[in-house]
Amino acid sequence: MLLAIDAGNTNIVFALVDADRVIRARWRIATDPRRTADEYAVWLSQLLALEGYERSQVTGVIVGTVVPRALHNLQVLASKYFKTDAVIAGKGDAPWGISLDVDEPDAVGADRALNVIAAHESHAGDLIIIDFGTATTFDVADYTGAYKGGIIAPGINLSLDALVNATAKLPRIAIEAPGNASVIGRTTVDQMHIGIYWGYIAMIEGLVARLRAEIGRPVKVIATGGLAMLFEKQTEAFDTIESDLTIQGLAILWSRRHIAQGSV
Repeated sequence: MLLAIDAGNTNIVFALVDADRVIRARWRIATDPRRTADEYAVWLSQLLALEGYERSQVTGVIVGTVVPRALHNLQVLASKYFKTDAVIAGKGDAPWGISLDVDEPDAVGADRALNVIAAHESHAGDLIIIDFGTATTFDVADYTGAYKGGIIAPGINLSLDALVNATAKLPRIAIEAPGNASVIGRTTVDQMHIGIYWGYIAMIEGLVARLRAEIGRPVKVIATGGLAMLFEKQTEAFDTIESDLTIQGLAILWSRRHIAQGSV
């Protein structure tokens, strides 16, 4: 089993992936760079046992992170509790294997490169990958798999937090689809739901339309991230939703590394 770790700004996702790249289990914990390897191990050991697995079944660990301060403790987790050195996505003997055709290739987040790798593996042609995370990112990959750039926008939770924290009377609301398609709210809460939800869909559709026009070729749009499903029924901007794109990218990178080393 491979333990694939996607360390994001808000959450860290741990996933057990088998030799066929099938995700057997996944768990999510809030990102806290102060969390020690021992704390991760206690939490993970219990969850592994609940799913019927043992730590000894994990023979490899790969980490993709956009939180540099969290990396050391994850490396210690791999060496101390799984008896293996963690492979770091994009580093050492696990290079991206794709062209980062942008002005600042070293600044491309690991999650964005991994999403492009996974999307290109499964889909031909030009791609737009939308990841609904702490930020909402739009990434463009051409038909060769090269990363060409994209867009970073505030995530929907960040937008809502900013709205509530900067105002005196607006309540905190759940992020959900409004009860109907009307964009004329009759109450404060209704108006907030409309502004957040339909405003976000308008942003998605508008940016996708602009990206399509600039690319100038047929494009497939892939959505990923925890909140992608929230918008699925109210927009036709997505061609498909693939919730585990980043984890799949880690599994692909691991497989390519082992093929390059001449092992299974």
